[in-house]
Amino acid sequence: MATIKDVAAVAGVSFTTVSHVVNNSRPVSADVRAKVEHAIRQLNYVPSAVARSLKARSTSTIGLLVPNTTNPYFAEMARGVEDGCARNGYCVFFCNSDDDPVKQRNYLRVLQEKRIDGLIVASAGEDSVLAQTLSDAREPLVIVDRNIEGLSADLVQIDHEKGGYLATRHLLELGHVKIGCITGPISTAVSAMRVHGFIRAMAERGIEIAPGAIVESDFSGAGGYGAASTLFDTLQPTAIFAGNDMMGIGALRAAAERGMKVPRDVSIIGFDDIELGHFTYPALSTVGQSVRALGEMAAQTLIERIVATGNGNGSAVAGQHGRPPGEPPRIVATRRRVIAPRLMVRESTAPWAGAKSGSAGLAAA
Repeated sequence: MATIKDVAAVAGVSFTTVSHVVNNSRPVSADVRAKVEHAIRQLNYVPSAVARSLKARSTSTIGLLVPNTTNPYFAEMARGVEDGCARNGYCVFFCNSDDDPVKQRNYLRVLQEKRIDGLIVASAGEDSVLAQTLSDAREPLVIVDRNIEGLSADLVQIDHEKGGYLATRHLLELGHVKIGCITGPISTAVSAMRVHGFIRAMAERGIEIAPGAIVESDFSGAGGYGAASTLFDTLQPTAIFAGNDMMGIGALRAAAERGMKVPRDVSIIGFDDIELGHFTYPALSTVGQSVRALGEMAAQTLIERIVATGNGNGSAVAGQHGRPPGEPPRIVATRRRVIAPRLMVRESTAPWAGAKSGSAGLAAA
C-alpha cells in the first residue's frame, strides 16, 4: 500500500506538501497540486483516516449501539440514524449487542477506541453498570428508545405509556373487554410503561384485568407466538394488545394455527409501526410513529450536541468547521424529546360481535 512518502517521491515534492494538498491545510500552486494529484491517482494512494483524525481532532464518525438487529424496529431506526448522519457528513459504526450486557460493554469500549465523535445507544435490557460506563465516556451521547436510569444524557423516545393506553382504548371502544396483553421482559422500562398504559385504559373503563391476562415473553415473533398461544389456551380473549409489532405478528400466526379468523374471532393490535406490519395478512393495527424518523431525530440531536460541545466537524449545523475558532463550547442542558404515538387502524382490529348482544358488560373471566 502506497504511503504519503511514496506520493511525495513520485511528485517530486516534500511529504508535508502532499499533506497540505490532501487536507487543504495550506495554499499550494496549481502546478504542484496537479503533480501531487497525478501521483495519488498513479499510486492509488488512500490517506490515513487515523492520521487525519489526530490532526483534525475529529473522525466524522458516530457509533450506534442497538440491542437486536433481528428486530426490524432497530433495523429501521439504524437506517434513520444513517440517513441523518450522512446528510451531515458523518459515517456510522453499527454494533449489535444481542441484548447481552457484557457484549454491550465490550462494544462500547471498541467504539471509544475508534475515536468516534459521538455515540447513540439503544440499551440492551437491564445493565446495572451501564449508566456508570456511559457517564465516564468523553463523547457526546444520545440515548434512544430505552431510557437509562441514573444517566444524564439527551434522550429521544416515543411515549411508551401513552401508546399502550391508546392501543388498549382502541380495543375497548370496539366493545372488547376480555383483552389479553403480551409484553416483553417486564423488568425493562419500555415494557413496564406499555403495560402501565394497558392497565390505565382498563381501569378507566372499570374493567377488572383477569388473572393471567398479562403474559410476559420477549420482543420477538416467537415470543409473541408463544404468549398468544398461552392466552388462547387459557383466557380465550376476544382481543390482544401486543407489546410490539413483532409480537403482534407472532400472535397472528398463533391465531391462524387455531383456525381463528382475525379480526372476526380475535382482534390484535401491536406497537411500533414497523414497515413489515403493513404487509401481514391481515395488515396489523398498531400504535407508534415513524421509526426511521425517530432515528433521524436521534442523529440530529447528537450532531447538535457535538457542535455545541466543540467536537467533530458539525458541517451541516454550524458551518464546515463547527464552532468558530476561539469560541468556547456552549453549555447546553440535556434534552428529553418524547414523541407522541399515533393510532394506525388497519385490518387486524374490528368491533367485537358479542358487544351487540349486550354481553360486553362481563369482565374477563
